[in-house]
Amino acid sequence: MTSVATLFAPVESDLQALSDNLRNLIGAKHPILYAAAEYLFGVSGKKIRPAIVLLIAKATAADHGLSQSHRRLAEITEMIHTASLVHDDVVDESDLRRNVPTVHSQFGNRVAVLAGDFLFAQSSWYLANLDNLEVVKLLSQVIMDMAEGEIQQGLNGFNTAMTWEDYLQKSYCKTASLIANSAKAAAILSDTPVSTADKCFEYGRNLGLAFQIVDDIFDFTSSAEALGKPAGADLASGNITAPVLFALEEKPHLETLIDRGLADSDDLAEAIALVKESSGIGRSRDLALYHAGLALDCLHALAPTESREALAEVTRYVTSRLY
Repeated sequence: MTSVATLFAPVESDLQALSDNLRNLIGAKHPILYAAAEYLFGVSGKKIRPAIVLLIAKATAADHGLSQSHRRLAEITEMIHTASLVHDDVVDESDLRRNVPTVHSQFGNRVAVLAGDFLFAQSSWYLANLDNLEVVKLLSQVIMDMAEGEIQQGLNGFNTAMTWEDYLQKSYCKTASLIANSAKAAAILSDTPVSTADKCFEYGRNLGLAFQIVDDIFDFTSSAEALGKPAGADLASGNITAPVLFALEEKPHLETLIDRGLADSDDLAEAIALVKESSGIGRSRDLALYHAGLALDCLHALAPTESREALAEVTRYVTSRLY
């Protein structure tokens, strides 16, 4: 499998500069919040979202270079993503992320919530300073979408009547909106035609959906060590995902278990077994591959460059994790 470092070769040095600069952007006026944010950015991550922003920027810019606005957009994208993770971990009561203690388990819920708010506020301030109203609207929409996705997930806990439309909308809000809107914003900062910017949005939307579906599959197929959180954690919290929706079509008893909130001691293990016995995981793989294919098709709107090929490889990498 291609390594992430290899995938991001065209923007490798730019990503390193981004990591270094994030610490400077958050400032040191509030020591506790700074410590929490410093801890966050010190946790190893793939930086897929800012990498996509930088690759889109290079692929769409007239000179295939990066402006300061492109670099700042990538930093804002990572800030928004990180802020959302802090809040998600508080809501989900997760003690680990990527096998590292979460901010709220290290600093407490109060500091974690404030650290997330702090990062959202900082990202909004730097976003306004890009002085591009259309880009401001796109990234502001992302923050609203993330909140809506978290609310939708909370309201639909253990809800076996959830529709595919509900699932895809929630997945878009929680995962794909940031990738889609930041990709479009990068293209706008390159002064590309509207049609090209729209294709960048669709690339990000479909890549984000594929990414979320793959993560939903991992809840059933990966070990706790590989996930960085307990296996089956999504289902245990009542999160109805693609493998579960497919399995519900074949396993009536699964609906009974979920409807009672997996209340009995053996319910979770039995529910996981039913999902694995069904075709839910295989059909979810097909769904992820479908959205990855749509993302690849969108890249034809861009001129052939090393950056466009890297974007294609990122898409293939997302689904290659399934095998």
